[in-house]
Amino acid sequence: MHSESVDGRVALVTGASSGIGAAIAEAFVGAGMRVVLGARRLDRLEALAAKLGGDDVARAVQLDVTDWASCQHAVSVAVDAFGQLDAVVVNAGFGAPRGWLESDPDHWRDMILTNVYGAAITIRAALPALQQSKGDVLVMSSVAGRRVLPGSLYSATKHAVTAMAEAVRLEVAEQGVRVTSIEPGMVDTPFFDDGVPEWSLRDQDIADAALFAVTRDPRVTLSTVTVRPSGQVV
Repeated sequence: MHSESVDGRVALVTGASSGIGAAIAEAFVGAGMRVVLGARRLDRLEALAAKLGGDDVARAVQLDVTDWASCQHAVSVAVDAFGQLDAVVVNAGFGAPRGWLESDPDHWRDMILTNVYGAAITIRAALPALQQSKGDVLVMSSVAGRRVLPGSLYSATKHAVTAMAEAVRLEVAEQGVRVTSIEPGMVDTPFFDDGVPEWSLRDQDIADAALFAVTRDPRVTLSTVTVRPSGQVV
């Protein structure tokens, strides 16, 4: 399949301080893109930006995706620093223990605000610039957003994100903006506090999928990319 050059393009990556977000940022820079790294932990972002090559290719911005002004600011940093925005990777999110009696309701509220509302306003903030560049929206869903997991409110938030990606795609497809929902299975990242099986995916596997999506010919949209470990049944 034909691969398009992404040299010089600009991406905003949320949840970029570790795990999948950091891996996607590294993959994008490796392909010649420039990135704005957004997350709450500014010290980690600054270290990653320096590792990726400094201000010419990577900028760090403290970002709270549940705050509208913060999302707008992150987009402004990208446009002011690099003159454009060609992709947004909507990756910030976290989980909760399974079981309707297992998690604190305050934790639930914060998770819903981050995973669902945060995803929505991140896309909203980035969309005007992406309409100009005919860019890409990459939404990090999950296999849990396709298969309901027992007692999992996190699964419900990812079902919402999957639907959100499709709703946005239907709105902007004729404008030349591509929307891709990426659905990882179990990935060996800090998301899992108790560790993962040896057969789990690596964050680089998801970064490869993200890079593959943005390097397709503009006439091709990978609307859903499900990446499962070969050994995972769910």
